[in-house]
Formats: sequence, structure tokens, C-alpha cells
Amino acid sequence: MLLLHACCGPCSMYPVDFLKESGRELDLFWFNPNIHPQFEWDRRLENLQKAADHYGVKLIAEGECREDYWKSGEYLNEFNTRCLMCYDVRLDAAAKFASENGYDAFSTTLLVSPYQNHEAIIDAGKRKSEKYHIDFEYHDFREGFRKGQNMARDIGLYRQKYCGCIISLEESDFKEKILKSFEQ
Repeated sequence: MLLLHACCGPCSMYPVDFLKESGRELDLFWFNPNIHPQFEWDRRLENLQKAADHYGVKLIAEGECREDYWKSGEYLNEFNTRCLMCYDVRLDAAAKFASENGYDAFSTTLLVSPYQNHEAIIDAGKRKSEKYHIDFEYHDFREGFRKGQNMARDIGLYRQKYCGCIISLEESDFKEKILKSFEQ
């Protein structure tokens, strides 16, 4: 059984569809302390649950929104960028949970996005695989990114306009629209 870390509902669509079509049994794993603000964290978790329900897979939700940590910049003592830290933190939690709960491997829906640093994700996955003695199952899901986004639209999932952390929200061209949608 595979534990598939998922960052959001839309990014889970193609990987879950692909893996289920391949006969792979899986559970989804939500651990995303990087997603901010709290209303966004809640909205993405809710929509991931909708995706899990759509596919009839179990969703395990762990952790909390940790906006203050991201704003502090503490992570730069250990990591060169916030993105490297983000991959490391999330894949560490997924690998640890998978190892402690009888899964044979772990992976992540981060591998579907053409906007993420694919090689850094693979590197983090391999390091966590060694640390927790569990296989990191690599799939290059990027070819299904647009298909997954369309699948998400078809079932009415919220499709976000920024990566997730408060810094990426500040950098987003959609910041005002995102914040306004929450106020409504």
C-alpha cells in the first residue's frame, strides 16, 4: 500500500487516477504546514477530502497551518530556499508516517506540477527513504497536470492560484482576488 502525500485536491486528481488505473492501492496523506493563511489551509484540506471521496480513497490529515514559521525565515539556517525546506518538511512527515504505519512506500502529488522543482523533490524523497527505511516511489506525473486540473474542474474543486505559503501569496498576481474571495 502506497501513502501518497497530497498538497491539494486538484494536484491529487491525475496521480490518484493514474495509480488506481495501474492497480496501486493507496491512501492520501495531508501534511502541509506551509499553506497559509488558515482559511486557505482549511479550503485546500476540504477540497482534498472531496477528491478522496471522489476516488473512494482514505485521507489521513496531520499537522496544522504554521504561518509564523514561514514568516520567520528560521529555515534559511538549514536550507537555501523556502521551497527546499518545504519539500523536506512535508516528505519527512510522509515517510515517517508511512514507515510507522505499515505502508510499503510513499510518494507525493508534488510530482505532478510543472511549476515545482522536480529534482529537489526527488532528492528529498530519496533522503527520507533512507532515513525511515521505506521506499520512495517515484512517478513523473507532469504529463497529466492539465488533465488533472480539468478533472478537478469537472467535479467542482477549488483550484488555487498560488503555491501555498504566505510568501508565494504575497508574490501572486491574484493576491487581492484570493483575499477578497475569503471575505465574501
